[in-house]
Amino acid sequence: MYRIYITISFILFLISPGLVLAQTLVDKVQEHRLENGTTVLLVERHDSPTVAAYISFRVGGANETSQERGVAHLLEHMLFKGTKTLGTKDYVAEEKLLQKIKTVGQQIDSIKNRSDADPQQLLEYRDQLAALQKEHRKLVIKDEFSKIYAEHGGVGYNAYTGKDSTTYLINLPANKLELWASIESDRLQNAVFREFYTERDVVHEERKRSYESSPGGLMYETLLATAYKVHPYRAPVIGWNSDIENLDPDRIRDFFDKYYTPVNMVITLVGDFESQATLQMVDRYFGKLKPGIPVPIVTDKEPEQQGERRAYINFAAEQQLMIAFHKPTMPNRDDYVFDIVMQVLSEGRTSRLYKALVVEKQLVTDVGVFGAPGSRYNNLMVLSLTPRYSCSCTDVEDAVYEELERLKVEPLSLADLDVARKQIMTSILRGLRGNSGLARMLTSYQTLGDWRYLVDYEKHLNSITAEDIMAVAKRYLHADNRTVVTLLRGEQG
Repeated sequence: MYRIYITISFILFLISPGLVLAQTLVDKVQEHRLENGTTVLLVERHDSPTVAAYISFRVGGANETSQERGVAHLLEHMLFKGTKTLGTKDYVAEEKLLQKIKTVGQQIDSIKNRSDADPQQLLEYRDQLAALQKEHRKLVIKDEFSKIYAEHGGVGYNAYTGKDSTTYLINLPANKLELWASIESDRLQNAVFREFYTERDVVHEERKRSYESSPGGLMYETLLATAYKVHPYRAPVIGWNSDIENLDPDRIRDFFDKYYTPVNMVITLVGDFESQATLQMVDRYFGKLKPGIPVPIVTDKEPEQQGERRAYINFAAEQQLMIAFHKPTMPNRDDYVFDIVMQVLSEGRTSRLYKALVVEKQLVTDVGVFGAPGSRYNNLMVLSLTPRYSCSCTDVEDAVYEELERLKVEPLSLADLDVARKQIMTSILRGLRGNSGLARMLTSYQTLGDWRYLVDYEKHLNSITAEDIMAVAKRYLHADNRTVVTLLRGEQG
């Protein structure tokens, strides 16, 4: 029944502030591969009668073509709309109505961008669509998935779409795990993309709210589009306005049928269950799905940046600054070095940037450093700063670069290096203590490549030296590899 059965134990040290406790926690991760290609990760934890259930697909915004931008994000919305049996009062009647809605919607899309489009004809079609949608609403049971889960004790029912993957999750009582398997396998086999055009409008409004009306969202979107010229990491997961307005239900269905399939799927369960019985139950519900085809590797490669790039945004908000440097991704050794660099620069009140820019020079009110926008392909180290009202972005930049230069010429002390390592491991282990945190982390690394990255992470982190940090800082943290986005209060850049 199963081609692969692997049981691997790994030891993680529990860390309290500043101390490594003598006791250890051994989490047993069981990895299985169903005949259709589904990867299943199981971790038994009997502390409470609950289970964290995650389903992830190795597909996200980076896997979309120019004709598909925004598809993965809209699919996240559509997969909450129900199936042929859930979310409908009469699917036989509804199916005919859905076809009529699609026909009219596609007619609108086919003529709305034409220069010779007849406004009166468009108005008539839109009136037809509105009438059909009103009739359709009578057959829809809204949010039936979430209602069923809530009635049976499920919490945290959600989903998220990123550059590299898409994940659906819930936490529920252990005795409701088969209910989860029944609902989720039905969703993958019989998903109905009802309310498509309504939801497309919802996503359009989401974009306005999260990007066009948000200074942070607008800056981040501009940063990626400036730092990347070729790689699909440059495009927003939600899509550009013109992408969203022209997303087509047939294209959505084709993308779903190809990639939201077992060969691209990881199921992770963490909680109170018996592994063998649970595996058999998972195989019974998900093993009958057709394998599908692997998501193609992105072959677009970002060329090396040959000079600083800058963008300015005029916006009615307090000035802000984002600075990004291209960097390699995991498991490249330099990526581990960047984990320490980011920790030293910005994590906590004792970090270098906080002490220098917030406390001593009082140039900014807030500073953060993070990796973005994905992890499957080479990515960015991003510095986000909010200057004080009376301070200029130029002064803030100069202070930032002064601290980055220190990394190149001043070796980090062994004590500071040890503190940074312990802080990183503390954060990771804190996330692993809960069922959902462990499930999320295992799922994330498995969709990126292999969950065992977690097992060896501390060993690689401990191998990083002060000389490694200096070398990486010199190699990447220079002007030619830098992208800067400045948000100004109505000023000109």
